[in-house]
Amino acid sequence: MPAKPTSPWIVAPTPVGSAEAVSLLLDYLLDVSNSYYQHHHGRPALPDEVEPGLTDYRSEDLAPPTGLFLVGRRDGEPAGCAGLRVLTPDTVELTRMFIRPAHRGTGGGGRLLAAAEHAARGLGARRIWLDTRLDLTEARALYLRHGFVEIPLYKDDPYAEICYGKELDAAPDVRPPGVRTPDPGAVGPGAFGPGGAGVTAGPASPPSPSR
Repeated sequence: MPAKPTSPWIVAPTPVGSAEAVSLLLDYLLDVSNSYYQHHHGRPALPDEVEPGLTDYRSEDLAPPTGLFLVGRRDGEPAGCAGLRVLTPDTVELTRMFIRPAHRGTGGGGRLLAAAEHAARGLGARRIWLDTRLDLTEARALYLRHGFVEIPLYKDDPYAEICYGKELDAAPDVRPPGVRTPDPGAVGPGAFGPGGAGVTAGPASPPSPSR
């Protein structure tokens, strides 16, 4: 039987306080927390080990003018996300990089990275930085495949075990396939939800692919 064709990814900026963004960020936190505790303790994270990530790593700033939140969809369903945080006028940080398990292996990581680079240029950035954990080997391999290189640690965080960066070329920016631009005013400030919070490459509990 022939393999089922891979459904295309559509990536677009989305308010970080929207219901689908909140759901993705919660799944992200649970995923990176479980990964961390499975790797270091041989078991999934317990609820009281996940909760600190909701307050220690926040996401409200992933909205203009301090950042942006991207949601990737397959077959119309939210399947992954990535956030950009403005560090300086020419440097943004990639964070909240996440693909839901059912959609992994379908090219979503590359699509989200391409969309993040496109959005970073739109924010006026000339480079992207990110931090992650050493045990997240698949995420690290993804970044290396897409032109990121290891850089010195740029933040003081127990879960920022290794950092990567990429210089954005000055060539005219061409919107990648599957990337949509936001409607005017569609992506405004938003909170993570009641109490507002999210994580990064890993929470004050466990961290993840990119803060």
